[in-house]
Amino acid sequence: MTAHDVARQLPTIAGLQDLCRSLAMLDAILSPDWEARYYSFSSAWAEGEEMASMRNGSGDEYSIVFSAAGAYIRGFAHESPMSPYAQDGEPWPGVIDDVPEVFKPFVEEPAFTDEDGVPAVTVCLWRRPTHDDWHYGTIDFPSDSADPDGATGLFKLLTDRSPEAFQRFAEDYYEVPVDLGAVSDVYALRPLSQELVSSLNAELTLADLAQDITEIGYPGPDGGPN
Repeated sequence: MTAHDVARQLPTIAGLQDLCRSLAMLDAILSPDWEARYYSFSSAWAEGEEMASMRNGSGDEYSIVFSAAGAYIRGFAHESPMSPYAQDGEPWPGVIDDVPEVFKPFVEEPAFTDEDGVPAVTVCLWRRPTHDDWHYGTIDFPSDSADPDGATGLFKLLTDRSPEAFQRFAEDYYEVPVDLGAVSDVYALRPLSQELVSSLNAELTLADLAQDITEIGYPGPDGGPN
């Protein structure tokens, strides 16, 4: 799978935003230690902007910025043959060349580049609010790799959006049983209750999650925005 395949499988901007919020909330419940989390979401990353992110702890990551301009996705697979570090410090041709001007600030965003200002990117997609689909650059992918840009590993829970997919991931990553019904409830953005939280982490309370609920922008216990 490449960026081209991901583009066909991603939901709408709003659907992706909701999914990313759910992934971050589930991780906050399963992993109270922020540093150990896989998925996160900042509802106030910058003025008028929200950001979803993934970091696997081994050098692979993605960032998704949601703004009035639409959504911008940057993924980086550190072992990809399309890594800038396998190309003399330059992004693979076509990956970011066609990014619209409105998203260019995200290409150059310091949080998404290395200390030399090189974009840490092997996959890039974008979508404007008026678009009917996701866009990507014109890319000649390496032919000797089954996952040339790392898209398969990076975006597996964004393309398989079933609660079962998260359950499989979380049970493997956190090595604990994960209640499928609770995952389904969070995927549906149902307001958190103590019963729901306890079904995923018996040692955690709603009060413990107050800051995370606000940071993620997940519906509060009363059903409204927190």
